Amino acid sequence: MECKISWMGSDGMAFVAETGSGHLVTMDGAPEGGGRNLAPRPMEMVLLGTGGCTAYDVVMILKKSRQEVQGCTASLKAERASQDPKIFTKIHFHFTVTGHNLNPSTVERAITLSHEKYCSASIMLAKSAELTHSFEIIET
Repeated sequence: MECKISWMGSDGMAFVAETGSGHLVTMDGAPEGGGRNLAPRPMEMVLLGTGGCTAYDVVMILKKSRQEVQGCTASLKAERASQDPKIFTKIHFHFTVTGHNLNPSTVERAITLSHEKYCSASIMLAKSAELTHSFEIIET
């Protein structure tokens, strides 16, 4: 896996990232840090990448478990250290899973498997942050 990050110029703190798979993502800083608030902050990208990684796992596990999953939303709330480096210290994941006849224990198992075995991002962040999760099921 690789990526290339390029500063977009001297009038701010915006960067464009190109992934190894050829996709572009823009990042920017807060105005108090010289940015212009034009795009997500780099640490927001870390958090959203983690949410995407674990939501992907949960959906795949539920599908393989033959659950009738129709939707999955992961909402993350994180706390960061007050001093540099301002690492994540706590992250709570709340999953809203929609579908027909979803088994709560299977949903719980899918989330646990993601956090403990499959999601590289959350497993990596668990080395420095307390990770917790909750979920709700919405019957369709």
